[in-house]
Amino acid sequence: MKPGQTVFAQVVQFLSHDEFRRCVQRYDGNRNTRTFSCWDQFLAMAFAQLTYRESLRDIEVCLRAHRGKLYHSGLSGPAKRSTLADANETRDWRIHADFAQSLIQTARQLYADTELGIDLDGTLYALDSTTIDLCLSLFPWAQFRRAKGAIKLHTLMEIQSSIPVFIGVTPGLVHDVNLLDDISLEPGSFIVMDRAYMDFARLYRIQRALAFFVIRAKENLQYKRRYSHSHDRASGVRSDQTIVLTGPKSSLFYPIELRRVSYYSLDTDRRFVFLTNNFLVSPQTIAALYKHRWRIELFFKWIKQHLRIKKFYGNSINSVKTQVWTAVSVYALVAIIKKRLGIKQDIYTILQVLSLTLFEKTPISSLFENYDDQIETHTLSNQLKLWNI
Repeated sequence: MKPGQTVFAQVVQFLSHDEFRRCVQRYDGNRNTRTFSCWDQFLAMAFAQLTYRESLRDIEVCLRAHRGKLYHSGLSGPAKRSTLADANETRDWRIHADFAQSLIQTARQLYADTELGIDLDGTLYALDSTTIDLCLSLFPWAQFRRAKGAIKLHTLMEIQSSIPVFIGVTPGLVHDVNLLDDISLEPGSFIVMDRAYMDFARLYRIQRALAFFVIRAKENLQYKRRYSHSHDRASGVRSDQTIVLTGPKSSLFYPIELRRVSYYSLDTDRRFVFLTNNFLVSPQTIAALYKHRWRIELFFKWIKQHLRIKKFYGNSINSVKTQVWTAVSVYALVAIIKKRLGIKQDIYTILQVLSLTLFEKTPISSLFENYDDQIETHTLSNQLKLWNI
């Protein structure tokens, strides 16, 4: 770093300005813009995420308080709340979505060597959604119930890195299974899902794409057993079968064989039945793959606690999506900083330290040197952990 750089300026150095410029040009984001560019908008929104700002007025006041340090931190000047509100309302949210995807790809490469403890050749993904409640009178487009508004964050997360590779923001009425049409399918990869995604036509699309799925079976599944395979009951596996569907619609939508694995979990005293199109891995591996699905539940809890995605700075769908994708960018950015600087503390700790030191002129790595691990463990013992590497 250059001597005298603020922490915020050092954070910005981990961003590719050229990549962001390409995203802006793709959607003509700076059209009719005089002073407050898309880059200024992004940095102001990233500042809000890093420092836990609650409103546009909050952002404006805090940036104005540091006006003498903004230029050397990458910002052209303080952001007025009206200017930032207009930018979030009118500038295409896909600029920030595309830029977040570029950061996600960088983070995935850095965490590619993370071990899962499972002998698996392909990449493991988890698909799920979480609901964020909204006021229907303020967000009339986010219809969920008769008198209730909400949005859903449909997320495909890479388990190895705990990085979301796809996020779809929809009104709460949109059913989870519809998002199977939007995700890109990677041949040889595994996607674990809950029963909400049980749609055999869409599952057959995964089969044709040469990808694999592991999903909880519904209790009323109509099927016929073709073969029963040997298994070790001591491992928790109760049955490992090759089946064909016999329902009038399911047999039409998924006309080939499936694998049905019944597993008893001693830890939770529950029995699970899984369906998969992979016949090569062991039934114990199938159960272990599904167990890793809970990482995405942990991810949802984490981002709701530590990122600003439950209170929004604007009411339009464009503004909401802009804020969501900025939050994802900050999440990926901090993951990149953690890996490249070799910081041992978890992302929660990094965010907390950055939130208090953004305009200090201290090297980022020195903020975490001689960090009191005992105090950290005692203070943060009840915090959700996504990063144990």
